[in-house]
Amino acid sequence: MAQQIIKFEVPEELANKALEALEMARDTGKIRKGTNETTKAVERGIVKLVLIAEDLNPAEIIAHLPALSEEKNTPFIYVKKQVELGAACGLSVGSGSAAILDAGNGKELLEEVVQKVQALKT
Repeated sequence: MAQQIIKFEVPEELANKALEALEMARDTGKIRKGTNETTKAVERGIVKLVLIAEDLNPAEIIAHLPALSEEKNTPFIYVKKQVELGAACGLSVGSGSAAILDAGNGKELLEEVVQKVQALKT
C-alpha cells in the first residue's frame, strides 16, 4: 500500500523563515542534512523541525518523511527547491531534506515557524 503523502501549502515567507532558521541552526546549533540522516534523527525523536524539498525527483525518496514526522509528533515544512535547502545546509548541491536538532541562536525564529506550520495543518 502506498503511503499517503501529507501535503499542505506553505506560504513563501514562512518557507524562507524556515530556511533562515536552518541557516542559524547550522551556524550556532545542530542540524542533519540529507534524507538518511534526517530519517534517523526523526526516528530517534531528536528533531525540532524537518524541512522537505518539494522539487525532489523521484518523490519516493522523501515520501516517508511526512508520515514518519506525524507519527513522531515532529513538525515539518515544505520548501520549494532542493538547491535552496542545500544552500541553507551549507552545501553546494541540493538536499532533499534537512532537520534542525538544536536551533542555536534561531530558537525564537524556529518556534515561530513551528507555530505557523501547526496552524497551517489544522
